[in-house]
Amino acid sequence: MTDLSHLRLEGPGEPVPYTYAGGGGAGEFHLPPRDRFPHAERLKADIEHAQAEARATRQQQGLPEEGPGEVVVIRSEVNFELRLDSLERRTSGIELLSVSTRDGVTAAQVFVPRGKFVLLLRIVEAYETKVSARSGQPRNRLLVESIASIRLAAVRDFWQDTLAFPGDAEQIWWEVWLRATDGAPPTEVHGRFVGVAAPLGIRVSEQLVAFPERVVTLAHGTPESLSRSLDLLSLVAELRKAKELASAYRDLAPRDQRAFVNDLLARLDAPPEEAPAVCILDSGVNRDHPLLSPALAEGDAQTINANWGSGDDQHQHGTAMAGIALYGCLTEVFPRRERVTLRHRLESVKFLPPPPGTNDPKDYGPFTVQAVARVEIEAPNRNRAVCMAVTADDRDLGMPSLWSGTVDQLCSGALDETRRLMFISVGNLREEIFLPEYEYHRWNCERGGVEDPAQSWNAVAVGAYTERVFIEHRDYQGWQPVAASGDLCPTSRTSLPWPAESQAGWPIKPDIVMEGGNYAEHGADRAAIDDLTLLTTALSPDGSLLTTISDTSPATAAAARMAAMIWSQYPRLWPETVRGLMLHSARWTPRMVARFPGDSKASVQRRLRCYGYGVPQLQRALWSAENAVTLIHEGELRPYHKVDSEIRSNEMQVHRLPWPTDVLEALGEAQVTMRVTLSYVIEPSPGRIGWMRKHRYQSHGLRFDVSRPLEDENAFRQRLSRSEWDDPEERPENAAETRNWVIGDQGRTHGSIHSDWWRGTAVELASSGLIAVHPVTGWWRERPHLGGWEKSARYSLIVTIEAPELEIDIYTPIVNQAVIRTELES
Repeated sequence: MTDLSHLRLEGPGEPVPYTYAGGGGAGEFHLPPRDRFPHAERLKADIEHAQAEARATRQQQGLPEEGPGEVVVIRSEVNFELRLDSLERRTSGIELLSVSTRDGVTAAQVFVPRGKFVLLLRIVEAYETKVSARSGQPRNRLLVESIASIRLAAVRDFWQDTLAFPGDAEQIWWEVWLRATDGAPPTEVHGRFVGVAAPLGIRVSEQLVAFPERVVTLAHGTPESLSRSLDLLSLVAELRKAKELASAYRDLAPRDQRAFVNDLLARLDAPPEEAPAVCILDSGVNRDHPLLSPALAEGDAQTINANWGSGDDQHQHGTAMAGIALYGCLTEVFPRRERVTLRHRLESVKFLPPPPGTNDPKDYGPFTVQAVARVEIEAPNRNRAVCMAVTADDRDLGMPSLWSGTVDQLCSGALDETRRLMFISVGNLREEIFLPEYEYHRWNCERGGVEDPAQSWNAVAVGAYTERVFIEHRDYQGWQPVAASGDLCPTSRTSLPWPAESQAGWPIKPDIVMEGGNYAEHGADRAAIDDLTLLTTALSPDGSLLTTISDTSPATAAAARMAAMIWSQYPRLWPETVRGLMLHSARWTPRMVARFPGDSKASVQRRLRCYGYGVPQLQRALWSAENAVTLIHEGELRPYHKVDSEIRSNEMQVHRLPWPTDVLEALGEAQVTMRVTLSYVIEPSPGRIGWMRKHRYQSHGLRFDVSRPLEDENAFRQRLSRSEWDDPEERPENAAETRNWVIGDQGRTHGSIHSDWWRGTAVELASSGLIAVHPVTGWWRERPHLGGWEKSARYSLIVTIEAPELEIDIYTPIVNQAVIRTELES
């Protein structure tokens, strides 16, 4: 079959009014048993006590009797929820700050402005004395009866980390999430905190990261020092411990292969200046390496701190990453005799400090922002795949962190309207793999959770698999590979250890897996040996030019390399589209399917959370063929609009696919496959407020749906949108779904990229030529005061139909239709 360019689906989809057509619901909200009047009296006493305690504490601290406001803790009964949506009263300045659940008790931290405690009292008094004429129930019943107690907040109540709370005198770096709801510039919010913290002996970092309604910085001090001022606590929304990097990268012994390097240089064609780049955020890159200097200009080797320099440290991790990002594994390049034409470049930013002790705050969110800004200033119009194989730990259990939220914000372009494509490793098991009790694969799935910031929604999280299983070195005769060919790299982490609630609500991670090498074992001994690793670049004091590398680092570099290669072929694609093509091209190996066998949705979900969508295939990502056609549409829709004072869903986009209907119908019962991938990015709101309704993490969500074989266009529209119903009170009958989508409409909706596929008859495909993209809710809609409801959401839709067992041309009939363009780069 011929390599043919993918096809661009031209023109926008047809905008159709969209209103959610129903199905599902919030379910009943369960309340603990209450005796109405005594319960109201207890809560009123709690509120009055919190006020009195605040006044007494302020007097002890030498503060004015009435400050800007106080934070109270509102707690539920054990195993009951709080009515969180009713806690916030924005018009009165009462603000929900954060939510945590421990031992079955939900605790909400709520800021109450000066003079507004009386409003809390009125809410409880209305419950005690008034009845709703509509329901016959006490006013505010759901909120008031869900509350067990109310008290003034202490420092410990702001803690949102899974680590143990530090001792009163323990000096640590805190990650401080500040309230930023008054519209003040982030620097002003930061300045207020510095002004209160400095007199208390609390050292505050100059760095900050801004999110919707939050500004995050680092502060060094003890719990006791933070507790000395209620005015300081009134500025805070959350506290976490600042992250320490897991920096145990193993530098394997280099090989002196200078002759091979010189041979490759003799047949190397350097990339053009305007070529796309892989940007490596790491420990720096030694650009003097002869294999790297042709693709890494001096101005593209940068640092976020001039005192650090831009060169690599003694571990050579960044330089080793660069070799993989440019060439792939060098063992696959050296033996070739043909010329090697590089079509992408390298960029490097040293954002890891020199050896520990030279940089106190471990705040890699701002470091990441600074690093990306450096390369964008140097080459603002260059397509780049940002590669970061640096992770912290897995204590966030899949929930957003400062670092992952910063990554999501960078990718979304929320601050500067520049979308970015980032690749992050899921992290590695490290010393665990050398423990005698280590059990391959079970530990990866039960103990090795994805590390921060790879839980990001918008970045591509890269795990590692391996096909390296042959051991030839004489020193390791009798040793066996730990992993079988096609299975998980022994160190690669997965999202299977995440708690059930994280797996239910957060993205599939990893997104993909790439080659990361293997480990060898002999009895209880295990080792990373050269035969099972990847060969790459190093610049060592002894003159060696080559080393080996393994685990998720080279896998991440290889993924970024693939993205740059896609961009070199299709330079006008959006970052969302390149990301989508990579996942769209991925396939599970037979070993991955055997590890989680069967077609049940539960088994498929476990396979996804171990291997992502599998191993991306460059040929599929780059080319269509006569019997395998990929259509790409880049478009946008307005998810929400305002009707009177209410924010509602606005529209969906319906796309008519240029199917070769006659050809497909003529194929009859022949088997074909249809795969659909929807890729977009969200704006994050990473504060731990509970992520319920108006406090969702994602700004918006999109979904795709494909017309069913026995469904005409009118029925398709009516199934998705109530706005299309003939009678708004009567649901039309829906055609049954006869296709078996592999992942399913429930399992594919995690995160901000959704991919699924089905295999069926050509006749079924011929009558399934409509795809709709429609919105689901997010904080753009639920928090209208932030103005997000006015924004458009852009998306990439990728559709492939293929008949791999048939010698049939379905490409030409599609090209002959006017709704496509054959050249994506034009």
